[in-house]
Amino acid sequence: MSDPSIALNEKSRLVKQLMDARRAVKVAKAAQCPEAEAAAHRLVDQAKHGLGERGPVWWTDGKPDFNRHAVKNTPYADWYARLRRRASETRK
Repeated sequence: MSDPSIALNEKSRLVKQLMDARRAVKVAKAAQCPEAEAAAHRLVDQAKHGLGERGPVWWTDGKPDFNRHAVKNTPYADWYARLRRRASETRK
């Protein structure tokens, strides 16, 4: 989740930067150009840091940061498993 304290115009700019960088990753992969792909991944990372999706946490509730953890390795594992079971039952 992005940091909600980011000004709307700044968030829009960063989201555009992120989408442009993701497209650049796709183009670099298709061209099989590792240097361009690495540069594009760095731009993705930069945008995600700017949005608060990576780097230091922006929330102040004192809870641990489970960002970039597989849900099965967090206290939310049981809750997520129940959601997935319900979703699969709904699709039947």
